[in-house]
Amino acid sequence: MAKTQLNVRVDEGTARAARERALARGMSVNRYIEELVKQDTGEVGHTFVEAAADFMKQYENVFAEELGGEREGAREGRR
Repeated sequence: MAKTQLNVRVDEGTARAARERALARGMSVNRYIEELVKQDTGEVGHTFVEAAADFMKQYENVFAEELGGEREGAREGRR
């Protein structure tokens, strides 16, 4: 993936906090800020939900066979 350089100005306290948080997570400040932006825009969560939905669709029949009777029985027990 191509990268684009951004230059931002922040106060020294914010810069120090970014460096400390990145260090604590074992990543560069660039990667740390990139991750924050992805989280804020929902990209990470969206990717996870898409992958989970794909997985469920692929194994839909297996889940239905394994859990179908139990789920129906559980519903009847609640009535």
